[in-house]
Amino acid sequence: MRWSIPLLSVVLPALAGLPAHAQSAQRPEVAAAAQREHAAVLAWRRDFHQHPELSNREERTSAKVAEHLRALGLEPRTGIAHHGVVAIITGGKPGPRVALRADMDALPVTEQVDLPFKSTVTTTFAGQSTGVMHACGHDAHTAILLGVADTLVAMRADLPGSVMLIFQPSEEGAPPGEEGGAALMLKEGLFRDFKPDAIFGLHVFSTLPAGQIGVRSGPAMAASDKFSITVKGRQTHGSAPWGGIDPIVAAADIIGTAQTIVSRRTNIARLPAVVTFGAIHGGIRYNIIPDQVELTGTIRTFDPAVRTNILAELTEVAEHVSAANGATVVTHIPEKPNNPVTSNDAALTARMLPSLKAAAGADNVVEPPLQMGAEDFSYFAQQAPAMFFFVGSTAPGIDPATAPSNHSPLFKLDESSLDLGLRALLQVTLDYLHGGVHPDAAG
Repeated sequence: MRWSIPLLSVVLPALAGLPAHAQSAQRPEVAAAAQREHAAVLAWRRDFHQHPELSNREERTSAKVAEHLRALGLEPRTGIAHHGVVAIITGGKPGPRVALRADMDALPVTEQVDLPFKSTVTTTFAGQSTGVMHACGHDAHTAILLGVADTLVAMRADLPGSVMLIFQPSEEGAPPGEEGGAALMLKEGLFRDFKPDAIFGLHVFSTLPAGQIGVRSGPAMAASDKFSITVKGRQTHGSAPWGGIDPIVAAADIIGTAQTIVSRRTNIARLPAVVTFGAIHGGIRYNIIPDQVELTGTIRTFDPAVRTNILAELTEVAEHVSAANGATVVTHIPEKPNNPVTSNDAALTARMLPSLKAAAGADNVVEPPLQMGAEDFSYFAQQAPAMFFFVGSTAPGIDPATAPSNHSPLFKLDESSLDLGLRALLQVTLDYLHGGVHPDAAG
């Protein structure tokens, strides 16, 4: 996930008419759990950080997760969407069904942060040697959910309802030619026998200071599309460009002209949009004009109509600019977005806002602007009312606006965010379970 808009937070407005139980302070069992689980969550996070695994390759991580869940007396299902792990905590009393999700995969990034538990893992990705790093904070998410699992199991006898723990692989996207992530978990029947009444997830967030939580109602994170454009020319010697058709020049023209799709053809005053070229591959020698150049990138949108228009205009730009250079082009854009818009259910977010304030303090819960980063939690949010919130991860004394962002080789998590993340997720879960009555329990 990549964050591409600076965060200018404003405090969420107070919501009137909330039930009395929702305005209570932090639950004492939440504070006690945070203190009790602190050392374990810290150790898990550091272990996962030191041993990161790429999308659809989370073998060690998922094994560690499953091992601990079994030690708690649970019966985890493994191998879902390759390396997903799912377990259900059934409370001793009737009540709602809640799902909690944490992602487990790391990124092909070489860590530049000097830590005692720094990642030194290397691998080959897309044909290139690279380091592997938890540069997005999924190590923290996994550790937090394990701490929540410990706590919920310990109070299971008095727990109203049931909680599904979802440890998800491949949030960052499956390798080419593979399926993965939330979409594949759902395809393989994740909610076939357990239909949640609410789904919660969190993400550590570099553009928030440690101690703050960010949440917004409705659309929160953009839909994402990956595109590729192959520009085909005719190879020739670099000293005689007239003897061939130069796909590098055509590709450069495509990149330049495509900038007008957002800057001149899309109404970004209403909702933002982004077209980004992330990689250019073409040529193997300084004095040879190659046969072809491949461009790959991403499109981020919030509105389906805007998405449709941008896709059509990008294809048009690629075709016309290539033709003007004497080249041909093949454009590939999936029919469906890689990730839909991540949208928080308005009623659920309003209901759980006091829970977040109880965990962090009322003044520490803020509303971020729309984020151009994408999340495949969005697939879960299409299945049931959902709320996804951000936990600040930048240490005191560092300006979050200039701190290394998620996905940076310099991304550094302030580990106090582990404590806040656990307290917030646990408070939200308990408040929801105790505040709602499952239809089966009525009468």
